[in-house]
Amino acid sequence: MAYISTDEAYSLAETILKQHGFSDRQTRALTDTVVAGQRDECHSHGLYRLFNCVSTLNAGKVVADAEPTVHEPSSAIVRVDANGGFSQLAFQAGLPVLNEKAKRHGIAALAINRCVHFSALWVEIEAITELGLVGLACNPSHAWVAPEGGSKPLFGTNPLAFGWPRPNDEFPFIFDFATSAVARGDIELHRREQRAIPEGWGINAEGQPSTDPEAVLNGAMLPFGGHKGSALAAMIELIAGPLINDLTSEESLAYDDGSNASPYHGELIIAMDPKHFMAGNDEACFARAETLFQGMLDQGARLPSQRRYEARERSRNDGIHVPDTLYHDLKQLL
Repeated sequence: MAYISTDEAYSLAETILKQHGFSDRQTRALTDTVVAGQRDECHSHGLYRLFNCVSTLNAGKVVADAEPTVHEPSSAIVRVDANGGFSQLAFQAGLPVLNEKAKRHGIAALAINRCVHFSALWVEIEAITELGLVGLACNPSHAWVAPEGGSKPLFGTNPLAFGWPRPNDEFPFIFDFATSAVARGDIELHRREQRAIPEGWGINAEGQPSTDPEAVLNGAMLPFGGHKGSALAAMIELIAGPLINDLTSEESLAYDDGSNASPYHGELIIAMDPKHFMAGNDEACFARAETLFQGMLDQGARLPSQRRYEARERSRNDGIHVPDTLYHDLKQLL
């Protein structure tokens, strides 16, 4: 088990990405995301994702030096064309405009098009809450998930994320979850570590329940909560696909054409300025939100992202945990 400093994690990620041909701006944006994931012990979205970045580039499915272009089609909408690059830099390009529009109009939307995507959405939502905004984000992926009652992949893992700023607290209220029973990266990690997965995560190619990660990766994942998760996944296909003139998960998988690259699609982000909605009662409204959070904690419940924030504190004190096998394999990328 290795513990490395934040600077060492940044240096390792940047060196790998630059050596494989990513531009400085793409490298910085990608590094910020994967180091944040590793720091917060979100292992399936941490440094492990560097393998996806490199393999996607080698497959010719991402533009290593893509520069996003920002468009403003209306007063409350900003559209960023990632131009075939990863979503992180496109989000960074659109965030200042999204912030300005949300604070001017009370609500605004950011549509990212033609992006390659692998990351957790909480990184972006946290950036939105740091601006004092409430945020929502969602995106399709590849068709890996069978709809409730089905047996063949149709939906993506289709994450949904939400963030609420807490003016008097260091950490915002954020949740970020896949509408599948689990993130695909978690199944990939089980396969990598040769561990069985829990029942209910997926089915094999014959549509039968399986605890073999390889069989599920070659079959179909399942939505969480049965028909409820399935309906949310369908909603995300629509509002982060056709609504923003981008691909569904099935279309993204067709574009992939068997290369096993990261998904290629769009992303929808909505930002709301509490000051416009709270009608001048900001302090009282935020206090009522804190009462809600405290009510959860008083019952012994855990706030979303609480474990992640606790992991962040550990990383600040002890360094970033990187499993020995992962550290060794990352070095091989050099």
